Amino acid sequence: MVVSGGLVAAQSAPDGENGRYSMSPIPEGVLRLDTRTGTVSTCTKNGAGWACYAVPDERTALDAEIGRLQAEVEKLKGQLAAGPPVSGKIDEALPKSDQLKKAEPKVAEGERKIEIPLPSDKDVDRVMSFLEKAWRRLIDMANRVQKDVSGKI
Repeated sequence: MVVSGGLVAAQSAPDGENGRYSMSPIPEGVLRLDTRTGTVSTCTKNGAGWACYAVPDERTALDAEIGRLQAEVEKLKGQLAAGPPVSGKIDEALPKSDQLKKAEPKVAEGERKIEIPLPSDKDVDRVMSFLEKAWRRLIDMANRVQKDVSGKI
């Protein structure tokens, strides 16, 4: 009977005394853990007294998002099952002669022609002029570097 009396006394202890809440000091005040619900709160002292605010629980937010996504998946599954059959993907392999493949045009060997447009004389002259200028600049630069190096030695 003494043992049961001790249990009743422990169960009826006030919430702040070795019971429901566990407190830990932090720089801003106190971190309070509700040992029954698992809720964490930060308690700070202001002009009117102490105020405790629940710390946002990431797990609750994650569980809510998981629930929302599961409901959306079920809704989409229902729409997919109720909708028309999806065309474009088939479970069977296509036959060896693919009906969707375009047939190549029938051309006799002598009639095959590949035409590649050649550059005009004007285009060739422009390229040659560019290459000459680039080559001359490269030679001038090499000469300047050689003079700079020979003057410093």
